[in-house]
Amino acid sequence: MFHSPRIPRPGDLQLRILQVLWDCGEAGVREVHAAVEPERRLAYTTIATMLRKMEERGFVTHREEGRAFIYKAAVAAGDVSRDAGDHFVERLFEGSLANAVSHLLQTREVTREDLDQIEKMVKEAKRRAK
Repeated sequence: MFHSPRIPRPGDLQLRILQVLWDCGEAGVREVHAAVEPERRLAYTTIATMLRKMEERGFVTHREEGRAFIYKAAVAAGDVSRDAGDHFVERLFEGSLANAVSHLLQTREVTREDLDQIEKMVKEAKRRAK
């Protein structure tokens, strides 16, 4: 299986900021703060500092527009979720995808629609594995 190069794992606030940037494409500190602040009650300067730290870690890039910095994600959502999923399976279930799925099916509320989707994914994975 192909694995993309490991990217640093974002913390909760960093992940929330990335979600805002993935949704918007790009945004200034003010827009990111407006999207995050009602949930977290953080100061504008906290968001500005976090964006600067995220740029140092390679999560975001910026361009200048007048005096404002406009940020955009430098990592793809799929890469971050794939890395988090791999970490979850490796660390908690010793690499066993079956044990991870079993755990989720036993501990989460699962609808008939969820099960139908999972069944379709399993069928597709079986086709690819031939």
